[in-house]
Amino acid sequence: MCQPFYLHFKIRKDKERPPSTLDHGQVRRNFAEKAPGLVSAAVTYSKPRLATLWQYAKDELVPPTPAELPAAIQSAKKIIQSAKTGSFKHLTVKEAVLNGLVATEVWMWFYVGEIIGKRGIVGYDV
Repeated sequence: MCQPFYLHFKIRKDKERPPSTLDHGQVRRNFAEKAPGLVSAAVTYSKPRLATLWQYAKDELVPPTPAELPAAIQSAKKIIQSAKTGSFKHLTVKEAVLNGLVATEVWMWFYVGEIIGKRGIVGYDV
């Protein structure tokens, strides 16, 4: 008969834990001395990355202009026509994967909007 693994270990109560040799005052002083250097390093590291992020955000996260709306409507009509005729079956694997990723992204942003709208992950307050 096999014993549960926790029965193989004895808990020794005869020995207490050794007293802590950690000096909390020294830890605070070390942190206070190192904090400005850590903050400076974090700022230096993140500045170029935030600049790149801001550049992409200005280009990619803008709403469509009125001139772009007819192209978007035409694209939506093309997708609907493809679904009606079954021509989507002739996509390459790469095109199908990209279409699936775009659909998944739209779906996930819908859920993010729902979570923000209801101010919680689970359920609505009714």
